[in-house]
Amino acid sequence: MQRLISLRSSARLFRPLPPRPISFIQLRTMATENAGTHKDPVTGEMISKTELKRREKAREKEAKKAEKAAAQPQKAAAAPKSSAADEENLSPNQYYEIRSRHIQKLKETMNPNPYPHKFEVSISITDYVQKYGPEGKIKSGEKLEGVVECLAGRIHNVRASGQNLRFYDLHGEGTKVQIMAAKQDAKDPDNFVANHEHFRRGDIVGVIGTPARTKKGELSIAPSEMILLAPNLHQLPSAHFGLKDQETRYRKRYLDLIMNEDTRRIFITRSRIINYVRRFLDNLGFLEVETPMTSMIAGGATAKPFITHHNDLDLDLYLRIAPELYLKELVVGGLDRVYEIGRVFRNEGIDLTHNPEFTICEFYMAYADMYDIMDLTESLVEGMVKYLTGGKTTLEYHPEGKGSDKVYQLEFKRPWPRYDMIGTLEEKLGVKFPPSDTLHTEEANKFLRELCQKHNVDCSEPRTNARLLDKLVGEFIEPLCISPAFIVGHPQVMSPLAKYHRSRPGLCERFEGFMCGKEFCNAYTELNDPFEQRLRFEEQLRQKEQGDDEAQGIDETFVDALEHGLPPTGGWGIGIDRLVMFLTDSTNIKEVLLFPAMKPIETAANTTGAVGPSGQV
Repeated sequence: MQRLISLRSSARLFRPLPPRPISFIQLRTMATENAGTHKDPVTGEMISKTELKRREKAREKEAKKAEKAAAQPQKAAAAPKSSAADEENLSPNQYYEIRSRHIQKLKETMNPNPYPHKFEVSISITDYVQKYGPEGKIKSGEKLEGVVECLAGRIHNVRASGQNLRFYDLHGEGTKVQIMAAKQDAKDPDNFVANHEHFRRGDIVGVIGTPARTKKGELSIAPSEMILLAPNLHQLPSAHFGLKDQETRYRKRYLDLIMNEDTRRIFITRSRIINYVRRFLDNLGFLEVETPMTSMIAGGATAKPFITHHNDLDLDLYLRIAPELYLKELVVGGLDRVYEIGRVFRNEGIDLTHNPEFTICEFYMAYADMYDIMDLTESLVEGMVKYLTGGKTTLEYHPEGKGSDKVYQLEFKRPWPRYDMIGTLEEKLGVKFPPSDTLHTEEANKFLRELCQKHNVDCSEPRTNARLLDKLVGEFIEPLCISPAFIVGHPQVMSPLAKYHRSRPGLCERFEGFMCGKEFCNAYTELNDPFEQRLRFEEQLRQKEQGDDEAQGIDETFVDALEHGLPPTGGWGIGIDRLVMFLTDSTNIKEVLLFPAMKPIETAANTTGAVGPSGQV
């Protein structure tokens, strides 16, 4: 506050000369000045002040030309055209500048106010279609006299039939209805043409009018009044070609949702999937909880964490890689069935199936084991597919994209196939593995290295036994799992938090769920022996010292919790994003994340310029 008072005092002493008037476009550009460079408001490039002035002059010239052309009277023989039709041939830059000037003028005159505070909606577009759409409700070419409805939505298409009749497609909530604006129905017929010159594709409008049908039978609303609620300053992509560019779709998800109904469908399905998981677990008596996002130890999974810093405590903290340890501590405390749906963060690569932050659901169930959890997983996913498809247990998945010929027929009906890890590898590779209780030894490491080398399976350092086994599984077992299947019989060395197998020494009670060759869930009979857990943590610490960034450290608080007694417990985790991918026929995880991680846009000053959502400059 003292600094602010000081600055104000300085401003009084040194009064600048009165500024010259500045245009809207110049203001927008000056707001993004940075480190001696200027950002082009249209292209986003960082350029010199001289170059920016040159471009602005050229654009002004083009805009004036276009305005002049739009203002010229048409030939007597031709029907009068609206300025909106002329603007279709403008470049995006020209359109933006003309439209911005027009809206700025409306803001000055407030005739009308282009950004009103409120519009009373009497019925949603979806309900309007359901209420007035049924056959026989309104006859073709007629209106429901005496009935007035108020709709709001976004204009997508504009069609003029002379000066006195305009048609608009009004979109909202994934449905659309036609606006049939005729001069004779208008509240102010004398200004009908002038009022409708304010509307463009992409504008959000309010419509007050009467339910009607055209002579061709299309459900419409015949407005007495249309009100501009929020103008769109940019040209929408053409209705014919749509928005196809992936980069633009991911960086401008709002535009993707406006233009692509399929995108909307995916995210509605995602919401339904999460709601189904929540209801399924709630009905089984689980309690939903929340656990910390940051902690001093990154535990509960094998992954490289993000590091952040707590300024007040002057302490480095990790963003969580899994909520597992906290949830098991709650089971120790007597909350026998707990689950959490939330974000986790792993500082790993970005590819078609991985994003640095993603949504996970984990639950822990006292007095259950991996076999109970397997049955529960099959029931959950099969029921979810039936819920989404209206009773079917099959789905199609295109692994190379929706337009490709290659298609997987996924069958979710129970029971699912189960592949024993070591047994299946022995069968596929034609070798005999060392005894399972020796898979943690140096001799086993040598055997696994030679096996990977022989079959050209690449494994970067550190080549620990767990990583080598994981690579072999990825090469020879995961591709077998097209329809949902379980991989079981994991060696203990791969699962530091799972309980040892009750009948197979050296293995543990764990399963992973796979479909389309990719993991989507993971579960254990949880290790509840504090002595064994400490030994497992110490082994992980040794792997960390060997250079494995993904290995876990020792969490003394968790060991202390186990020393107070964790009942026999089954634990389970599922990647929501990947599950949504498979159930919506999406091959890229970015398709199912509203705001996926994106590389910054490369500009001359993107290291110091303003950064937007998703790391976009």
